[in-house]
Amino acid sequence: MDIVVIGNGKIGQSIVKNASKEGHNITLIDTNAKIINQLVDSYDVMGVIGNGASLDIQKEANVQNADLVVAVTSSDEVNLLSCLLAHKLGAGDTIARVRNPHYLKQMEFLKEDLGLSMSINPELEAAKSIFRNLALPGALNVETFAEGKMELVGLRVLEKSPLDGLTLIEVASKFKINMLVCAVERAEEVIIPVGNFKILGNDKIYVVASHQDLNHFFHMIYKMEKLRSIIMIGGGMISYYFCNLVSNSKYNIKLIEKDFETCKQLSLSFPNIDVIEGDGTDQNVLESEGIENIDAFLALTGNDEENIITSMFAKRKNAKKIFTKVNNSSLNSMMETIGMASVFSPQEIISNQVVSYIRAKANKRGSNVKTLYKLVNQKVEALEFNVKNKAKIVGVPLKKLKLKKNIIIAGILRDRELIIPNGNTQIQLNDRVIVITTNSFLEDLAEIVG
Repeated sequence: MDIVVIGNGKIGQSIVKNASKEGHNITLIDTNAKIINQLVDSYDVMGVIGNGASLDIQKEANVQNADLVVAVTSSDEVNLLSCLLAHKLGAGDTIARVRNPHYLKQMEFLKEDLGLSMSINPELEAAKSIFRNLALPGALNVETFAEGKMELVGLRVLEKSPLDGLTLIEVASKFKINMLVCAVERAEEVIIPVGNFKILGNDKIYVVASHQDLNHFFHMIYKMEKLRSIIMIGGGMISYYFCNLVSNSKYNIKLIEKDFETCKQLSLSFPNIDVIEGDGTDQNVLESEGIENIDAFLALTGNDEENIITSMFAKRKNAKKIFTKVNNSSLNSMMETIGMASVFSPQEIISNQVVSYIRAKANKRGSNVKTLYKLVNQKVEALEFNVKNKAKIVGVPLKKLKLKKNIIIAGILRDRELIIPNGNTQIQLNDRVIVITTNSFLEDLAEIVG
């Protein structure tokens, strides 16, 4: 595919990094010549220096012949205008980053007129991810498939926990829960396990099941009560969207923000949330606001280092659950010392969405990629496929399929019912099939067999 990316900040760079690995022809547009030159040197891409909302610049970048234009500058208005121009020029599909909540309310109304194929919002998606994760206190991350009916959850196996030393067969026999362990991270190794695989303490395992079954499983493993009290630092867009999601919930939330005007606006928008003007990175402030007695701590400032340091402090004060925003993936290793911390990157969340869209558009065969997540530092892909034609894998018991190495079929959604498959399960037309693999760049479900 011919893809044009307008705006090469953190979001744009993440999309370029991941999409360029997929073999597409990518052209970048940005006003910053230094960034363009760096990306052109790092990846096999073309660069055009200029304003992406300029007709002449778009023509220079050959937008009129592009299959996809992705506008991810820091300005919603520039992104929307860029996509409108690209649509008028004849680009195949357009995706705009839109962060402003007031604009979001109007997107469905204006989507067709603007020629938008999709709008993306990193901050909103990050807030949704935190919200989902709060419901499973022991989870490090929670991803959803199959219209929300199936969840993929990562968790750290503590030494001497009920899982330590059990094979997968023993896990199924002991807990009797309809779930599947589909990937294991052990030190630097990533394993797609089979039935006789033994789980060890300090492993990070990935489990798929319904939310109800996972909730039951986590209660058996951790015996943790539901989280109620939350302290969050940073009053940016993620905090805004998160507060919007939980404003009518039973959570007791304190939000600490330095800027007085931001505090004022948040207080007016969310009267049920205790907004405090102060420096959330100051230990004295955190202690005065009761960090020693909270269930969850959310580090959501714009500074990775501040988020990491305050998360470590919250861990020392025995916070049961910690969420840490880290944009720089090279800093993730620092978080390994925090056992129950969920580290997330808004740009990686959005990059996964865009790459999923690209694979679906690039695939002209029968099983389009519906959803894609990258796990374990990009080493594992979790994909959801729509089964649209009667390929050779349809109607055949899974035990008779010769799956390629390091591939597992983790779940099937059929007529709104979630199926955790076994050897006798058969894939049917119109199923949604979830595949976990360490093999990259799957575009079609038929590619899972040798």
